[in-house]
Amino acid sequence: MAAEVESWPQVSTRSFFGFTALYRKDGIFALLPRTRGMGTADSLPFRLETPGSALLTKIEKDPRVGLTRMQKARWFTFGISSGSDLRDALDWLGAAYEKAGKSRKPR
Repeated sequence: MAAEVESWPQVSTRSFFGFTALYRKDGIFALLPRTRGMGTADSLPFRLETPGSALLTKIEKDPRVGLTRMQKARWFTFGISSGSDLRDALDWLGAAYEKAGKSRKPR
């Protein structure tokens, strides 16, 4: 999963307290667990600061997605229980990646 996301334009990674943090330019949009998890060991945290109504509806319909707040930011977790969840996990990472690109103001 890391190799796939790292191939996306403007993505960089950094070590982050037991996670690999995924950034689009200077905005963090997800965490890949390395030595610890957020919520559960099999969850994938992603950030959607302002998800919009269509994404909120999708979140509400997906029982694998949970909400958490960390440092005033809106973080969601996607629970991965089998290999068949990986495609959906990449879809959620893609949504977070897109939002990170739209919410960043040029310097």
